[in-house]
Amino acid sequence: MTTSSRDLVSGAGCCPTPPVAVGGRATVDASFVRPNADGSAHLDFLVPEMHCAACLTRLERGLGALPGVAKARANLTSRRVGVDFDPAAADPDAMLAAIEAAGYTARPFDVAAFDASGEDEVGRELLRSLAVAGFAAGNVMLLSVSVWSGADAATRDLFHWISALIALPAIAYAGRPFFRSALKAVAGGTLNMDVPIALGVTLAAAMSLYETATGGAHAWFDAAITLLFFLLVGRYLDHRMRDVARSAAAKLMSLSAKSARRLDPDGAVSHVPVSEIEPGNRVEIAAGERVPLDGVIVSGASDIDRSMLTGEPEPERVAVSDGVYAGTMNLTGPLVVAVTKKAGDTLLADIVRLMEAAERTQGRFVRIADRASRLYAPAVHLLALVTAVAWILAGAGWHAALAAGVAVLIITCPCALGLAVPAVQVVAGGHLLRRGIMLKDGNALEKLAAVDTIVFDKTGTLTEGEPRLVEGPAGSEREWAVAAALGRASRHPLARALAGAAEARGV
Repeated sequence: MTTSSRDLVSGAGCCPTPPVAVGGRATVDASFVRPNADGSAHLDFLVPEMHCAACLTRLERGLGALPGVAKARANLTSRRVGVDFDPAAADPDAMLAAIEAAGYTARPFDVAAFDASGEDEVGRELLRSLAVAGFAAGNVMLLSVSVWSGADAATRDLFHWISALIALPAIAYAGRPFFRSALKAVAGGTLNMDVPIALGVTLAAAMSLYETATGGAHAWFDAAITLLFFLLVGRYLDHRMRDVARSAAAKLMSLSAKSARRLDPDGAVSHVPVSEIEPGNRVEIAAGERVPLDGVIVSGASDIDRSMLTGEPEPERVAVSDGVYAGTMNLTGPLVVAVTKKAGDTLLADIVRLMEAAERTQGRFVRIADRASRLYAPAVHLLALVTAVAWILAGAGWHAALAAGVAVLIITCPCALGLAVPAVQVVAGGHLLRRGIMLKDGNALEKLAAVDTIVFDKTGTLTEGEPRLVEGPAGSEREWAVAAALGRASRHPLARALAGAAEARGV
């Protein structure tokens, strides 16, 4: 049974589940869709194979052309595509089908996907490909040195054949990330950065094999595999950089509890994942545990550490009828909390979404880079074709003309153009977050260069989020040792500050 768009906004259903194939077509579960304040709805898709500006453009344009879709915005860092749509006119199942028709695998995204960050199969594949390409490039380069040093005739041909035996399998294996991406782009009727890469490497290897088979004086196996090696270095470093940037949001989400003790109506206590807890359920929170979900205290009193939300190091005293938020730390007493929001709707989840919205915001330089990257691939292929035709018209044979065209493809194939500016914005946002500053708009980074004065307007004080002992009693060595031991065993920020002061005294 499929789910209607109206059901999606009402939040029908329970815990998010993967897409279900109905009659050969994948459908989207209702629980993945969030209503917006203006009456529209929002749905996030996880697209792991998205990796360049051309992918972003292709997905945004394809989804934006669907009926009822108001806006589609892709985030290269989190590999996510967010869609705002009219629930009465748009079909979420059609959105999923459109992404898959564009050549990408996709699934609806929910907060639990952050927990899969350790399963980095893409990074492992890139690292394996990089190792194979590096090994082959080193060996082929050694053989090429002998040819460059004057080896000819049978010796040269033998070295060329050995180079072919090493380079061709390595190119076939290590080039898979580029070849797959290029084939999907061409099959979808578009071009991306990987098309000239795949074409240039393939043609260089094919021409080298032809030269080797016909006893030619030159072969370019070393150039093909070395180019692939350096491109893989760039691709892997880019992947790691984005993984580090994503870890800021993942680290914030890791503050939320994965399970909680739910009080059942019959008085029994059951340990359940937070995804199974609904608004209205009651949960027990012991001292020293993090609050699993947003809610209101119905029993108990305690001190709550909210520094991860407010930056204030001083714990806040809470009692019955006070609100608590997911991720904050319960310090001193047991609490019973009536849950008011599901796992994906907590304040902590909203903060993560706000961070990702900031990453999706395009500044002026980002827009310039995106426009340039959309023209890049067609321009490269046109330039290579014009070069080959010009050489033929100039009287050169097809062999020389093809070699010149391949040279243009190889020289112009790096994809830094579409990645450099967004990468700077993403990395800067990650560094700011790790220092307690949340970036709400990417344009702020571009405007920051013109700032010469900063004025802070804050009720209270600017803090580092952690208290530090400034002045205290002298105390004996034994008293400080006892204080340090007690402080280390406590989660209270003031106790930890006392322990830190003891360590600074050498206790």
